[in-house]
Amino acid sequence: MLSIDEAFRKFKSRLELNDKEQSNASARQTEVRDYLNTKFAIDRSFLTGSYARWTKTKPLKDIDIFFVLKTSEDHYRKSAPSVILSDFHKALVEKYGDSNVKKQNRSINVNFGVKADADDNTDYRIISVDVVPAFTSGNDYEIPDDELGRWIKTNPETHASKAVAAHQAYGNEWKGLVRMMKYWNNNPKHGEKPIKPSFLIEIMALDILYGGWGGQFDREFQSFFATLADRIHDRWPDPAGLGPDVSNGMDAARKDRAKQLLKAAEREASNAIALTRSGRNGEALKAWRALFGPKFPLS
Repeated sequence: MLSIDEAFRKFKSRLELNDKEQSNASARQTEVRDYLNTKFAIDRSFLTGSYARWTKTKPLKDIDIFFVLKTSEDHYRKSAPSVILSDFHKALVEKYGDSNVKKQNRSINVNFGVKADADDNTDYRIISVDVVPAFTSGNDYEIPDDELGRWIKTNPETHASKAVAAHQAYGNEWKGLVRMMKYWNNNPKHGEKPIKPSFLIEIMALDILYGGWGGQFDREFQSFFATLADRIHDRWPDPAGLGPDVSNGMDAARKDRAKQLLKAAEREASNAIALTRSGRNGEALKAWRALFGPKFPLS
């Protein structure tokens, strides 16, 4: 039977990106990029977000692709963000169909019709991408924000460098912990995600996971759940110091709900730890699987 540590390490491994998934993500990026090159003057495009930071969890969906537009498209910057989002939406609908393309606050989501099975497997294929129009702004970028009605600055390179630093400072376990926490956040049993956007988990983890790796996954997650619950109502700024607070995506009611679910998760973690202490390892594994979902192994 797996020990608890072995189970968590296997769980972490199951959430890591493999060559097949990276290849499919690259192929999809190329497909979307080549198509949009026929519709807009694009200077360059690149994978970004949690996928590029290696904090993306499974099943793989909503992978961010930045499309940096040439200066000949600068007329969009003088218009409301809804204009460029509508034009990108219209262009992508022409290729992928209206039912597979959704306009969002800062991006366009393209669904490729891939479904995850009961174990969250997708045959190494990504489910969807988020197309993000962008312009360079000095060393940073500007992207549209339809909710705010203006263009906002961001810098995914800064986000990535902070994640790398946090990972190294935490015994190279930080990214794995974040992926596993995001997987919990995606568990369908919650209905709507407790923490939204999922990027907020990363931002909180930059501050919450400090002092070095403690060596025990079960204890780390018990503490992680507890501290997330205690600090979910805090203000969490953009780590690049450019855009609006990441925590602005949740109102007070949503934060109250998240706190309740995180506190419940802390109790479930404590129960699983107690089962291990009493020598009931098999039941402890089942408790952790019930908490996280089907990617957590029992054997």
